[in-house]
Amino acid sequence: MKNIPFNPCHLQHKLQEAVQKAIFKSIGISLIPEISRSKPPQDSDYQTAVAMGLAKEMKKNPIEVGQIVLEAISDPLIRKVELAGPGFINIYLEESTLEALSTHLFAPRPPNPERILIDYSSPNVAKELHVGHLRSTIIGDSLARLFEWLGFEVMKINHIGDFGTQFGMLVTFIVENNLDLDNGRLSDLMEWYRASKVSFDGDPGFKKRAQEMVVRLQSSEEEIHRIWQKILEISRLGFNEIYKVLDVRLLERGESFYQPYLKSVVDLFEKQGLLEISKGAKCVFLPGYKDQNNHPLPLIIQKSDSGYNYATTDLAALKYRIEEDKADRIIYVTDSGQSQHLHMVFDAANKCGYYSPKKTLVEHAPFGLVLNVDGTKMKTRSGEVFRLIDLLKEAVQRAKEILLERYQEDIDEDEIEEMAKILGVNAIKYADLSCVRSKDYVFSFDRMLRFDGNTAAFNLYSYVRIQSILKKCQKEPAPISLAHPTERKLLLALFQFYETIDLVQRDLMPHRIAEYLYHLAETFNEFFRDCRVEGVEEEASRISLLHKTLKAFEACFQILGLKTLTRM
Repeated sequence: MKNIPFNPCHLQHKLQEAVQKAIFKSIGISLIPEISRSKPPQDSDYQTAVAMGLAKEMKKNPIEVGQIVLEAISDPLIRKVELAGPGFINIYLEESTLEALSTHLFAPRPPNPERILIDYSSPNVAKELHVGHLRSTIIGDSLARLFEWLGFEVMKINHIGDFGTQFGMLVTFIVENNLDLDNGRLSDLMEWYRASKVSFDGDPGFKKRAQEMVVRLQSSEEEIHRIWQKILEISRLGFNEIYKVLDVRLLERGESFYQPYLKSVVDLFEKQGLLEISKGAKCVFLPGYKDQNNHPLPLIIQKSDSGYNYATTDLAALKYRIEEDKADRIIYVTDSGQSQHLHMVFDAANKCGYYSPKKTLVEHAPFGLVLNVDGTKMKTRSGEVFRLIDLLKEAVQRAKEILLERYQEDIDEDEIEEMAKILGVNAIKYADLSCVRSKDYVFSFDRMLRFDGNTAAFNLYSYVRIQSILKKCQKEPAPISLAHPTERKLLLALFQFYETIDLVQRDLMPHRIAEYLYHLAETFNEFFRDCRVEGVEEEASRISLLHKTLKAFEACFQILGLKTLTRM
C-alpha cells in the first residue's frame, strides 16, 4: 500500500526533501527527517529535531550538527532557517513561493489504481439499527469518502448478519404461528425475534426444531428460503430509511454470501495441518492468545455439531476479499470489543497462507462507546438501546426549534425543514467524527447543536459567510498576493489540508479532519476580522484566497459526510 502521490501542496514533503538533501550534502548520511509544524510561542512555520538525533549517532554536540545542516539547506520554499533551543532547526517559508504554489491548491486529483475495501455498519437482519451502529456507519463512511477523495477505488461493504441460529429461531416462530410477513414491518420482526428467543431458551422442543430449521435454510428449501428472503426485504427497507437520512451508500454483502465457501476454508486449514480438535470442535491455536485463566485461546472454525460460526465466515470473507475482490487494503470498522477476534482471524489467515501482510494491508479501526452525559452506556430511560432513527429525528427537531428562534421573520416552512434536517444530521455526524475514534464519547444534543465552538454549525456558518462575501464582490479573481499576516496564516492553513489528509489516510483517525476544519474556520474568522475584501485594492487577490478557502471547506464537508447550506 502506497501513500498518496507527491503533491506540490504538501509542504512537509517538500521540506523533508530539502532537509534530506542538506543532510546528505553536509554529513553524507541519507535519511528522511521528521518535519513538524511549529507551535506557539515559536514564530517559525515548521521545525525539525533531526540534528539532535544525528548528534547522538555521531557523538557530537547537537548545536554543532544543527549548524552544519542548517548551512547546507537551500530551497525556494525556505526563506530562512535558524537554530533554537538544544538543537531544533526552525524553518520560515518564502511567501512568494507560497503564492506561486497556491495555484495548485485543490487541483483535480489523478485516479489511484489501488483498491480499498472498507467493512462498516453491519447491522443484524430483523433488528433495527440502534445507537451502537452509529459510530461504525459514520466513521466507516467518512474513511470511505476520504479514500474516494484521494482517487482510490473504494468498495463499501455492509457485512450484515443474515444467517445462523437466530434465523432458525425466527423462521420457526413465523411458520409455527402462521404470521403474516407480507404486511410485516421491521418492528414486527423485532417483536417476533424476542418471542422466538424466549421459546428457544425455555422450550427444548422449539430449540431442536429451530436448529433443524437452520439446516433447512442452509439447504435452500424453497418455502423456507422464501420466508428468509422476505425477512431480508423488510429489514433492508428499515436499514435504507436510516442510510438515506445519513447519505450513506453501501454494497450489501451479508454472512450468507460466504456460505458456499465455508467448508473449503475449513478444509484448507485441515490440509495445512493447522486444526486441533478441542471438545469436539475444530480449532486453530495461535501463539500469544490466552483466555482469562491464561490457557491457550482457540479460534473455533467448526463447532462440535459440524456447524460454522462468525470466525469461519470472517475467514472466508477475508479470503474472498483478497483473492476475488483483489483489495490492496482492507479496513474493518467495528467496536473495540471485536479487536481480539479480528486479530485472531487475521493471524490465522496469515498462518494458513492466503493472507500476507507484505501484499495486502489489513487493519482494524476500532472505536469506543457512545455514552450518556452521566458517563453510562447510552440507553433509553427504560433501559433499552436507543433506536438510531429516533436519535436522528430528535436531532432534526431540536435543530428546527433553534432555527425558528433565530429566524423571527417569516421564513418558508419547507426551507426551515430542509435546514433543520441538514443541521441536525450534520451535528450528530460531526460530534462523533470530531472525537478520537478509539475513545468513548459523551452524546449531548445541547453541545453538538451550538453555533459556537467546535461544532458542525460553527464550521458551516463560516462557510456560509465566505459565500456571502464573494456574492458582494465584483472583480475577477487574480493571483494571490499576500499583504497581511492573517492572509498568510489562512493560505498556510490551506496547504496544511494536504498534510492532514495524508496523516488520516495512514492512521484512519478522521477526528484530524474535524480538527483541521475547526482550525480553518477560526483562521478564516481572523482573516474576516482583519482584512476587508470588497472594494479594497487587494480585492481580486483576496477573492482568489476565499475561493480556495471555500474549496477547503467543501473538501472537509465532503469527507466528513456533511451537507452544506447557502444561508444560516
